Amino acid sequence: MSPAARAFLRGLGDVIFPPTCVQCRGLVEPMGKGEPELQYVCEKCAPLIDFVREPHCTTCGHPFYGIVEGERSCPHCVGLSPAFSEGRTAVLFKGPARGLVLELKYHRGLHVLADMKHIFRRAHHVLALARQAVLVPVPLHPRKERERGYNQAKLLAEALASVAGEGTRLDSLLQRTTDTVSQTAFDRRTRMANLKNAFALAKGATITPALHYLIVDDVFTTGSTLNSCARALRHAGALNIDVVTFAHG
Repeated sequence: MSPAARAFLRGLGDVIFPPTCVQCRGLVEPMGKGEPELQYVCEKCAPLIDFVREPHCTTCGHPFYGIVEGERSCPHCVGLSPAFSEGRTAVLFKGPARGLVLELKYHRGLHVLADMKHIFRRAHHVLALARQAVLVPVPLHPRKERERGYNQAKLLAEALASVAGEGTRLDSLLQRTTDTVSQTAFDRRTRMANLKNAFALAKGATITPALHYLIVDDVFTTGSTLNSCARALRHAGALNIDVVTFAHG
């Protein structure tokens, strides 16, 4: 299908089902000529997206505020003992960014992936880490993936790979072996206990120690899930492991 035809069909769909903002639920109006940069965040709410800038924690990616001199510990990942080298995140998990994640994760909102891809495109420090890497999405348990219909981490990894450029590829190297309950309400210690040995190398997957592996998830909360995945990769022979999330919260 030609770009003109896709634009026509998208415009026709917007007439029948006008796009609404994930933050305020108002209509997303075109901003001047052409399409808005974000299709599901309105012009009023777009400035509420809190992009992460330097300086930020090298373990979890959360920004440091104010003047930073020398070493500084991060309260968001203290005690994590990461099995990965570095972590970066595109935005903070609040405002419209939170709305995009919730729409994708819990409301089958595949349409918001275009906006999340655009946000990745603006997160240059994330793109720098992703280039030439093998992106490994955090897997869902098969039961959960059947219920949801997709793995949101894999979709985000695909979006990141598409904007990171040539040399970046996706490989679903991990499988979830334990069907744990939602970890949202638990603290780090409980999450770590629940997720111990919850991930393993997928059947038929192989690790090349010389490659750079980048684990991708939607949100960095305590880092327990990402760390459990990193341990599984390291146990399988990976040496160069980092993590990236769309949001931090």
